[in-house]
Amino acid sequence: MTQASGDRTYLELSQEGGGAHKFYEVTVDGLTVSVRYGRIGAAGQSQTSSFPTAEKARAAAAKKIGEKVRKGYAPAVQGGRAARAVTRRQVASAPSTARAVAPVLWRFRTGSAAFGIHIGEDRCWVGNQAGDVYTLAHDGEVLSRYRLPDGVKCLVADDFWIYAGCDDGTVYDLSSKLPFAAYQIAADVDIFWLDVHEGVLNVADRNGGLTVIDHEDEYQWSRKSTGVHAWMVRRDERAVYHGHDHGVTAYAPDGGGELWHTNTNGAVLFGWQEDDAVYAGTGRHVVQRLSKATGRTEAAYQCDTAVYSCATAPGGRYVFAGDSASSVYCFAADGTRLWKLGTGGGSALSMQYLDEKLYMVTTDGSLVCVDATEAAIAAARTGTVPVPVDVKSAEALPTYAPTTTLATVTAARASGVVVECVEEGGRLRVHVVSEGYEPLWNVQFPRRIREPGVRYVVDALSPAPAGFYRVRGEIKRLL
Repeated sequence: MTQASGDRTYLELSQEGGGAHKFYEVTVDGLTVSVRYGRIGAAGQSQTSSFPTAEKARAAAAKKIGEKVRKGYAPAVQGGRAARAVTRRQVASAPSTARAVAPVLWRFRTGSAAFGIHIGEDRCWVGNQAGDVYTLAHDGEVLSRYRLPDGVKCLVADDFWIYAGCDDGTVYDLSSKLPFAAYQIAADVDIFWLDVHEGVLNVADRNGGLTVIDHEDEYQWSRKSTGVHAWMVRRDERAVYHGHDHGVTAYAPDGGGELWHTNTNGAVLFGWQEDDAVYAGTGRHVVQRLSKATGRTEAAYQCDTAVYSCATAPGGRYVFAGDSASSVYCFAADGTRLWKLGTGGGSALSMQYLDEKLYMVTTDGSLVCVDATEAAIAAARTGTVPVPVDVKSAEALPTYAPTTTLATVTAARASGVVVECVEEGGRLRVHVVSEGYEPLWNVQFPRRIREPGVRYVVDALSPAPAGFYRVRGEIKRLL
């Protein structure tokens, strides 16, 4: 039924028309069974299990292989099929038609097209198509750099945790000193955008699909919308809001039942959310504010060309939008346009407002900070703007790359919370060993560093409402 090289079996499933294009490899070495899987042409991710006898190891491997063959996988020669190209967003940007330019305080050029930003209370994050993620202070000082294996599609925050969704199908946790692979998206999903809410990953993709993955990096449910090119996904405790070229659809977070659908009369190119509303920027030159409860359009914010990005001031007091002609807009909550200014560079592909500053990442790969105070905007509209500071990256900038190699610490020197990896029902789980915690709760923990029987020390754990712990800070291997 299968072709094996020694104790190694290599299978592939490749479908035409943009369907699955993935591999599955099983290797038996004595009492150990190793599984490697992922997108064809990529390294994929690995899992290793140990068994009490060689016979049981071979039986477990045969069971895994049989399950995949029944799903359509077939023997293949590794390297015989090329990796499928992921979608690189190609965005046109025309010169601004605004009569004045926004008051840009500083600009940082990342060196490659960039799509994702997150502006936190202590620093700014920007990720680009070259796989670089930079952190900067609010005054523009460059603080650090993360070097990821593939292009960064988007950056999202989930409370303390920061995640980067990359073109290699991996979502990296950037919350500690070293980035870790937190989630591995299915090999047949071409990620467009993502959101993480209380440890649950929500992925919008090229084919208009929505996939939900839990804190253990395990599939929960998926839905295929009536449209394609899903550039929007936002989630809260009530629903998952999914935007595509046929509008916005809200799904129940548990199980994915459809709650409502709103036709936006134009492809959704970006999404934002406040407590009671979601904002859909569309190719029909408008941002629509939709009620989270009903999907009803509550307000419209009219721009002059296609809307590439949008954001709000807290509570939706102001609504900002960036269009395909390098302009940025500000509206009152009711839809009244307050101003339109040129960005001073390319079109804004993502934006965020914080403390009277508007941060944008533009088509030329720059992170731009705009003074959005009333006085600065009024001066800009008369042609008076500051000279932007062109931020340079420090020569000795700290650079961090993903790793599965951990620092080690002895029990005598360990300071933090001790956790242990155990095997339960053929799956590796992590539980807390230290006192004062729920011993039966799982710990959300990077899969690629899990080893059965190994103990680790983490800086801290935070409980999640769904009944599991999330790691905060550095992870070390306990000797």
